[in-house]
Amino acid sequence: MQSGTHFAFGDHDEHGFAASFTSTMPAHLAHWYLERETFEPVPGEPGLFRLSEPERDGPRRVQQAVHDLRCQGYTVQADIRLDPARSPRPPRPVRPNGLMERRSRLAQAAAGATTQRRATPPTTSAPAARPVPPKPAYAPPVHPTASSNGRSR
Repeated sequence: MQSGTHFAFGDHDEHGFAASFTSTMPAHLAHWYLERETFEPVPGEPGLFRLSEPERDGPRRVQQAVHDLRCQGYTVQADIRLDPARSPRPPRPVRPNGLMERRSRLAQAAAGATTQRRATPPTTSAPAARPVPPKPAYAPPVHPTASSNGRSR
């Protein structure tokens, strides 16, 4: 291992995907990081961790752990196939997201006839206008009354 290396990842004959940390890394911090990356301590082997459920996309999960620890600023050594910087990425499966089909359905619906907008105007007539009442011929004069103290009521 190179000097200054914090973590090492590789294949272990007995435990599968394994990780360990060096003396440059505090043990409690290394333990915390590796558990967050779904590694578990190997009983009877201090400082050795194995990937939990390695059959569940193990190589990709180890590559992700290597990537995450490097992003945190740690120096990580890994086998070639587990190092995301040195191994080719497997092709990602193309899953249709249905966007083209949805757009096609929307375009067909927009081009088709609708029941909300009719080509012919409605058969009902416009509402009749209310007649304005005539202005009264005579309006009584309004005289404000003055109060004795000079204020209005």
